[in-house]
Amino acid sequence: MYLYEVKNEALANDFILVNVRINKSDKNYIRPLDKDIQEVFDPQKNKAFRFGEVIRWVLRDEKDHLIGRIAAFVNSKYKTKGDDGPVGGIGFFDCINDQDAANLLLNAAKQWLMAKGMTAMDGPINFGERDKWWGLLVEGFEPPLYCMNYNQPYYKDLFENFGFKPFFNQICFSLDLKNRIQEKFYERHAALSKDPNFSSDNIKKNNLEKYVRDFTIVYNKAWAGHGGLKQIEEKVTLKMFQSMKAVLDDRINWIIYYKGEPIGIWVSLPDLNQWFKYLNGKFGLIDKLKFLWYKKTKKCNKIVGLAFGVAPEIQGRGADAYLILEGAKIIQDITITGGKYIIGKPIYDKYEMQWIGEFNPKMINVAESLGTYRSRKLITYRYLFDRSKAFKPHPIL
Repeated sequence: MYLYEVKNEALANDFILVNVRINKSDKNYIRPLDKDIQEVFDPQKNKAFRFGEVIRWVLRDEKDHLIGRIAAFVNSKYKTKGDDGPVGGIGFFDCINDQDAANLLLNAAKQWLMAKGMTAMDGPINFGERDKWWGLLVEGFEPPLYCMNYNQPYYKDLFENFGFKPFFNQICFSLDLKNRIQEKFYERHAALSKDPNFSSDNIKKNNLEKYVRDFTIVYNKAWAGHGGLKQIEEKVTLKMFQSMKAVLDDRINWIIYYKGEPIGIWVSLPDLNQWFKYLNGKFGLIDKLKFLWYKKTKKCNKIVGLAFGVAPEIQGRGADAYLILEGAKIIQDITITGGKYIIGKPIYDKYEMQWIGEFNPKMINVAESLGTYRSRKLITYRYLFDRSKAFKPHPIL
């Protein structure tokens, strides 16, 4: 077997093709867009390069067949709970079902990270934000969500045989939109609906500027300062929504207000991979036109939750239920008759949340209280370079 560091365009293309060739016979596999992978390793596109560096390898066998790949990275902004010292990352791992091949890839990453002063490595993770390419899939081998890792079941053994241990589990929750949620949500919504101080509005893509301020206010109250997340500026929010404008569905994005001030946000997108799966990883001009055609002619039956939260000052008053039901009235085609909430014909069939770490039992309980089921499980693994040191999983928040 021969290991090659990615240093030119041909090897960068091989890095992408490894993933395609490993998964090509899997009916649930959806090829990621090439551009989404390329942007991770582009200093002009990925701000993580301001705080770290990355290296990539591809692996070939004696017949010159592509059989594996891996990336390793250091990022001074990557902070995790615990006392394991500076932790590096590995990601974009793919390999044939051969432990020797996997060990060759993982050892290359280990040696590079040790030379950079790291004391442990987490993986598979992303060189960047946690909402993309994070975790090893171990349960729920169904078509992946957009920018979600998908891998073969035997990867779990490759990681654990090398010596990785689960640092934390990542759980995705799904809901059949034909079903009712727990009755307490309807009761709380009914109570708050009588209070004229509460109101709601859906985010309309033809007037994004109007909602950017409101989204930013709630985001900074609900998330900034938690898990290392920083406050965002309105211009960043606007850029984010503008980048999603072509795929936004006004009916599934909601903001709630108290006395005219924004206090809660619920942002979702259609399951983009239901359209991207037809593009074979390409997204040039012709492919974008194809995407718009498929978006128009191929029904998407699932929405994916990106963000849900209410401002701390309103928590505990049922605002989360009010937010959920304000959106559900449209999403589930709910009519309210005699105080009863009756589901009609939902505009989508399923709702799936992005993963929640099991180290956050409060959010796990919120997701489960909706009547969801666990649709996927991914694992973030950790490998301590000092093999005599006691391993500690991610602490509970």
